[in-house]
Amino acid sequence: MPELLSPAGNFEKLESALRYGADAVYLAGQSFGMRSQAGNFTVEELYKAVELTHSLGKKIYLTLNTMPRTDEYPDLYKFLSDLQGCAIDAVIVADLGVLSVVKEMLPHVEIHISTQASIISPAAANAYAALGAKRLVLARELHFREIKAIKAALPQDVELEAFIHGSMCVSYSGRCLLANMMNGRDGNRGTCSQPCRWHYTLYEEKRPEFPIPIEQTEIGTFFMSSRDMCMIEHIPELMESGIDSFKIEGRMKSAYYTAVVTNTYRMAMDAYTRDPVNYKFDPNWMRELESVSHREYATGFYLDDPMVEPQLVQGGHYIGEKAYFGTALAYDTDEAHEELQNIMARGVPLQNASGRLYRFKEKNKIRAADRAELLTPGQTGKFFYVGELYDTNGCIRANIPHPHMTFWARVPYEVTPGDILRIGL
Repeated sequence: MPELLSPAGNFEKLESALRYGADAVYLAGQSFGMRSQAGNFTVEELYKAVELTHSLGKKIYLTLNTMPRTDEYPDLYKFLSDLQGCAIDAVIVADLGVLSVVKEMLPHVEIHISTQASIISPAAANAYAALGAKRLVLARELHFREIKAIKAALPQDVELEAFIHGSMCVSYSGRCLLANMMNGRDGNRGTCSQPCRWHYTLYEEKRPEFPIPIEQTEIGTFFMSSRDMCMIEHIPELMESGIDSFKIEGRMKSAYYTAVVTNTYRMAMDAYTRDPVNYKFDPNWMRELESVSHREYATGFYLDDPMVEPQLVQGGHYIGEKAYFGTALAYDTDEAHEELQNIMARGVPLQNASGRLYRFKEKNKIRAADRAELLTPGQTGKFFYVGELYDTNGCIRANIPHPHMTFWARVPYEVTPGDILRIGL
């Protein structure tokens, strides 16, 4: 059974990934990671994240995959020194200097080589293995047949990891200097501003007044904006490919994205493992993945020459995420008991024909009679119409208007803390 590896851009996303089926998570500290705007973790939070993850029997990997300059190495040594008591399972690196420092400062921690190292051949894979790498995160520009060849050439104790879902970069293995040139934000140092997604128009040198209609739409020309990867329809090929860890991209995405994507691939992988011979793709899995923020989907380089399957989006924008109403809270605490007593004191029953009252923390405005779905780990969304809504004082409300408000709603299904309430798809 390959590992399912999910992004954890902050503590909320970490909890979503763990609850919805990740076997392992990857995250970063405040420096030296390729997603500097993801929120990330302080040193103290990293210790807490490791404790939580290990308490669930799961693994946690730290990304250190930028390429530090000379004057940054003292800070790198200080950061790793602060983590010497932290039981991180592995460190993901792309730079040989960083690899050397990690081996010196954290000698008992596994080394994983980042996709930024652009591993595309058995020769490159074995070279990194000889340096002590336990796992290789493959470049995204590989076909299944190339992955199998790399796997066959490696020692059995060296693992392969590959991205199976999320944003793609037009540059080779994400190594792009375009943002650096355009606005001084270096994508190779975690501050990419994604100029490949911007609007561009092409002009011929001698006739600047006439735009050239190549790949042209009314909103511009998107000749660099890659589609997002989605391999949910190819689980059998993935499971038989020799890849040891399936990686989901998205530390910059929402906790809802983390939960839904992790949950969907978990269901598909488990279904294949239970019965590979009779495995069938469930169209509801794609429906789930269509509910998160994404660009048009494609399968990258896994199956075809990218010149055969379209890889560029027709516009530079995301397809919007479905509204995330709220997250279920514990209802067996003293605080919850008091709130529920306030509601029942007004003659409201805990249970009726429409369901039981459950407690939630709001993310976005929810109204009585809204179409809604409950998302529980291991299941696709279950539809219902929102019934009565109550605030913590027991007052019935037509809507719950403000983020982070605690409210009670009647749901016709069993709800457990951490379940997601979202708009009906």
